[in-house]
Amino acid sequence: MITPPPLRDDCFALPAGVDWMPVETALALLKEKLTCRVASTELPLQQAVGRFLSSDLYARRSSPPHANSAVDGYGFDGTLSDQSAPLVLPLIKGRAAAGQPYQGSVPKGSAIQVLTGAALPKGVDTIVLQEDVATDGQEVAFHGPLLQGKNTRLMGEDIQAGQCVLSKGRKITVADLGLFASVGIADVPVCESLCVGVLSTGDELIEASQSADFGQIYDANRPMLLGLLRRLGYAAVDLGKAPDDPKKLRAQLDNAANKCDVILTSGGASAGAEDHMSALLNSTGSMALWRVAVKPGRPLAMGLWQGVPVFGLPGNPVAAFVCTAIFAAPALQQMAGGGWPVPHGFSVPAAFHKSKKPGRREFLRARIREGRVEAFGSEGSGRISGLSWAEGLVELGEEAATIKPGDKVRFIPFNALGL
Repeated sequence: MITPPPLRDDCFALPAGVDWMPVETALALLKEKLTCRVASTELPLQQAVGRFLSSDLYARRSSPPHANSAVDGYGFDGTLSDQSAPLVLPLIKGRAAAGQPYQGSVPKGSAIQVLTGAALPKGVDTIVLQEDVATDGQEVAFHGPLLQGKNTRLMGEDIQAGQCVLSKGRKITVADLGLFASVGIADVPVCESLCVGVLSTGDELIEASQSADFGQIYDANRPMLLGLLRRLGYAAVDLGKAPDDPKKLRAQLDNAANKCDVILTSGGASAGAEDHMSALLNSTGSMALWRVAVKPGRPLAMGLWQGVPVFGLPGNPVAAFVCTAIFAAPALQQMAGGGWPVPHGFSVPAAFHKSKKPGRREFLRARIREGRVEAFGSEGSGRISGLSWAEGLVELGEEAATIKPGDKVRFIPFNALGL
């Protein structure tokens, strides 16, 4: 007679004799195994936002390129202004303005009108504000003392010519465009866009535009993952959906490997009878089924198909989203030529109760209201509405925990994950 196992009523309970992989181990392995998969190119400044620098970038010119005035005022030799007595200086003819430098030299003991941004004329190293000056057009009078160098900017005080401006792997922002332009960089060496394909698997899946029969469900993962990839800045390729048929799935993987740098699949990532994705990856000899100690998630199939990395994600939408955000996203960034990102979270008082078992790391859909972090009412990984409700994730460590309102928890906003 067959003896049934004890009832655990916990699909995440550790199977007898199986050691699950900690989250940090999984991340470290991904960081070690997956390297940049794209070539380098050069783009004009305005087209470089969102790309990763393919090499260190050096300033062609100092910023500022010359000493200049930070204010509208009058310039003179600042060694004269270390006394508290009023100063009266003769005003020489002419002026220095931005783009219209004064060509002569200002004698010591004289002053000249200098406007904001103007290159400092020879003999000038200090500016007095025009509001602090009395003038009759022939002389200027003002009170000292005035610190030598006051109201001026030194040449190269921000960036020196030849200095490394930004390092390889940097994801270029709009602010970086201004930085590059300020030091004479018009064309930027960047990595080509990472091409990531998304494939859903399962006989039960249909498109949202179709009429659903009994037993069929709409494919939520593919549009969600495609949007997530585009938000991260990659070239997302819709690979459609594959039925639970090994031959057809193989053909679609072959097609994907010909046009994608990386493939994300959802569903079929475990070890069941219809988990054909795991079986096919296993047939290549490259498949690793990682039972990661994480909730939601757990099965994460990793493999190579014709040399192309494949992430086999769970089929449940919340698990697919979380596994992509936590595991796939940093790996994709590294394969796209960027550095390995570490999301920045912060400690916030909880507004919920939670009793957690030991052994796995958990991510709760969460949002902040009135200085406290709320958790979505259900932890079910099929409750996709919780992702729309949430603004980030609460991360709970592997240890057992009992959380009460007011206890501090780690909150990671979606934007810290690039989402």
